[in-house]
Parts: sequence; C-alpha cells; structure tokens
Amino acid sequence: MRKSIVSVLLTGLTVLFVFGLSFCSSEAASPVEETAVPNEKKELSGEELLKRGDHLVNALGCDDCHSPKAFGPEGPVPDMSKRFSGAPADAKLPPIDPKAAQPGGWVLFSPDLTVSVGPWGISFAANLTPDSATGIGAWTEEMFIQALRKGKHLGQDGGRPILPPMPWQHIGKHTDEDLKAIFMYFKSQTAISNKVPAAVPPIEIGKK
Repeated sequence: MRKSIVSVLLTGLTVLFVFGLSFCSSEAASPVEETAVPNEKKELSGEELLKRGDHLVNALGCDDCHSPKAFGPEGPVPDMSKRFSGAPADAKLPPIDPKAAQPGGWVLFSPDLTVSVGPWGISFAANLTPDSATGIGAWTEEMFIQALRKGKHLGQDGGRPILPPMPWQHIGKHTDEDLKAIFMYFKSQTAISNKVPAAVPPIEIGKK
C-alpha cells in the first residue's frame, strides 16, 4: 500500500514536470512582441510638391530680393507682374560712395531691394523665372540643387560665386525634396525676359 502511494506520487510529479516543460516550450516559441516595421516615407505627388514649393518660397521671402517692387501707401511691395524676374536690366542706381561699401562700412540696397552693395561689390538679384535665355528655364533640377549647396552659379565647381545677400548657405541645407519643390514652383511661374546685369567687383564701385 505504501509503495502504491509513492508510485502514484512519482507518476503525478512526472506528469506535472512534463506538462511544465511543454508549457515553457510553447511560451518560448510564441513571440512576446512583434518587431515594428517603420513606415516608409510617402513620396509627394507633383501637386503636393508644387504646394510645398509655394509654401517654402513664401516662407523664405524670395520676393524680398528677386521681385521688383511697386511703391504704394505702405511702401515697396512685390510687383506681381514682374515676380521673380530679378534686378531690372534698365535699373538706374543712385550714386554710390565707394568708402561706404568698404569692410566695416555700410551695406546698401537699391530702392526696390533687388540690388545690394557691400564689401563684395554690387550684386544683382537673379531672374528666377523659367525664361530660357535670361532665367532658369534651361536649368536642370540637379543644377539648381547644386547651386544652392555649393554657392556656385549653375552648380558648377568653377562657376562664379553666388554673392551676398543671397543666403544660399542656409537654403542649401534643406532636403533634396524641399529644393526640388522650390525649383518646381519657380518653373511654374510666368517666364519673363530680363537680363540681370553682371556683378560689379568692389574696385569698380563708383566708376560707373
């Protein structure tokens, strides 16, 4: 009788042990938590990219320098009929004192803010409309991005430097998608033929 009881107890313990192993094994086989798969970034559609470009161009204040101004009761405002056409080819500048533009001196702007004068010389805001001859109509997306990343005209290493006050150092830090959006927005504007004057080096200030 005593032997039977011991036998029954041993059998029960064996069953519990086997059941426990089986339970632990099934728990280990079942993943506690599934690994989250990061969502891929959605690529913007053409319409969304254009809308993004509109937002960025206005937020960055591109009209401030690249659009000629019309003067009204509140002062100079962008002339939307010439939007982004840059410094007018026939602009008449007031006399400039060369001493004022020396390092440590003043930074000057033309009345419509499309021309600036400083230690770098005289710089003229570029024509950013899609005119092929005088604007960015012949530019590629890659040229535009590289110009803002390198601070060189046409994005070429040997191109002329993009002069102040153009903040290419900051704008060029935007993502490729943002710069593509800006380029697309400029390309969507009305093409305006306006050959912006070439920059004037500091030594030539006051001679013209």
